[in-house]
Amino acid sequence: MAYPLISECPVCSKQLKITKLECTHCHTTIENEFELSTFANLSKDQLTFIEVFMKCRGNIKEVEKELGVSYPTVRGKLDDVVASLGYSPSKKVKTDRNQVILMLEKGEITAEEAISKLNGEES
Repeated sequence: MAYPLISECPVCSKQLKITKLECTHCHTTIENEFELSTFANLSKDQLTFIEVFMKCRGNIKEVEKELGVSYPTVRGKLDDVVASLGYSPSKKVKTDRNQVILMLEKGEITAEEAISKLNGEES
């Protein structure tokens, strides 16, 4: 039985190293220190989000539909993944109050999300 790869030590929460690889066919074993991909450090929820994002080819409207969440939630999840990969999330674009009100009127965002956007907070 294969278990999912873990990247953090269950005792101290520090990053683990992979030190052994084995072929499932011929059982050749290679021992050394191997680096994990930056994606190995993402949470299961972040990896699921990336999978949906890729499946939708980056179309945020499609991601909204697939996950059943709002635009600000998708943007927040995307920014979270970007930050977890070690990159700076894009700079906040100045909020257009009229656009937020229009989105609220159309039911695209909730009142709470509108307040957050107008206050310049992340959702």
